[in-house]
Amino acid sequence: MTAPTYPTVRLRPKAEARAIRHGFPWIYSDELVTDRRTQALDPGALAVLEDADRRPLGLVTVNLRSRIIARMLDRDPEAVLDERWFSERLIRALALRDTLYDAPFYRLVHAEADGLPGVVIDRFGDVAVVQPNAAWAEAHLEPLVAALVAVTGVTTVVKNGSGRARGLEGLAEETLVLRGAVSGPVPVPMNGATYMADLLGGQKTGLFFDQRPNHAFAARLGRGQSVLDVFSHVGGFGLAALAAGARTALAVDASAAALDLAVQGAGLMGASDRFSTRQGDAFAVLEALAEEEARFGLVVCDPPAFAPAKPALEAGLRAYERVARLAAPLVAPGGFLVLCSCSHAVDLSAFRNASARGIGRGGRRSQILHTGFAGPDHPVLPQLAEGGYLKTLAFRLDG
Repeated sequence: MTAPTYPTVRLRPKAEARAIRHGFPWIYSDELVTDRRTQALDPGALAVLEDADRRPLGLVTVNLRSRIIARMLDRDPEAVLDERWFSERLIRALALRDTLYDAPFYRLVHAEADGLPGVVIDRFGDVAVVQPNAAWAEAHLEPLVAALVAVTGVTTVVKNGSGRARGLEGLAEETLVLRGAVSGPVPVPMNGATYMADLLGGQKTGLFFDQRPNHAFAARLGRGQSVLDVFSHVGGFGLAALAAGARTALAVDASAAALDLAVQGAGLMGASDRFSTRQGDAFAVLEALAEEEARFGLVVCDPPAFAPAKPALEAGLRAYERVARLAAPLVAPGGFLVLCSCSHAVDLSAFRNASARGIGRGGRRSQILHTGFAGPDHPVLPQLAEGGYLKTLAFRLDG
């Protein structure tokens, strides 16, 4: 096959080419020469990246609408993004998940760490949900899906084209079934619990696989206890705790639809009599429970990203502190409080400090038992700290 002819883009003289050579996958808008030829490239176009001395660094995708103006796709500047190219990456990704898990329910592709920048693929048995969150992936969706079906054997593929990342890339929102059919929510076994995932209308891809190890750790703390699961979505922590032997679990979420799915999951587990829900604003429900003098052996708060980007950092930290302050008084003496953050802009130290301040302001003393992160089906590039977005802290509270 004749090698394709790609346009070239070039780093500015002060850009750190060494970081790119050592594996950093992003080029920011102030690092690239944006001459007339570069400005004429369509979002998602492929180009050969050169350093300031015109030495090739690899094949990148370019999007002038994004602050991440280029993403490294392949160190080979003559690579061809066809079905075979996608298959090679998917085979490698699948081999890792087959090593980690006995059942095909996991994140199959975690963007840059799996060699597909801006692409997320979650697998639910015979169904795969693809999030093409970058313009290049949208343009190459057909060979990606063909390779996905060939490599994994899934019979149904859903495109979930929603979320903040697509907006930053200038992409429209849409969710549709590309292959096969989806007749309703899909049952997902995890940590002994059963979750119902709405693949077409739920949050993200329908379920958060990243919390799997943290669900398991918290579930051990909740054995024989009453459990409060705040920002519960489809019952993530609460159902896992019931599966591990919790006495009762109360799930709190703003979404009635998510709570309905949690109830269905509890029913499939035979735990309906130990599971209850409360729909409403989480902060308001926490305050109401305090007025009711409710106490729980385990309280878990897993909110949405309060600080998805740096401009929201200070407000986000105040929100995390408020969550901890309101949750701490609801923990029975000697009980446990688990706090989570999925905010990219909040690092572990800042989240830990905000949580500790909130617990102190809630009138409690604490010790940290465990620090958790996303599961191994969410690998992180060592050069890209942003990939390690999830932080989970487990506290034991005295007094």
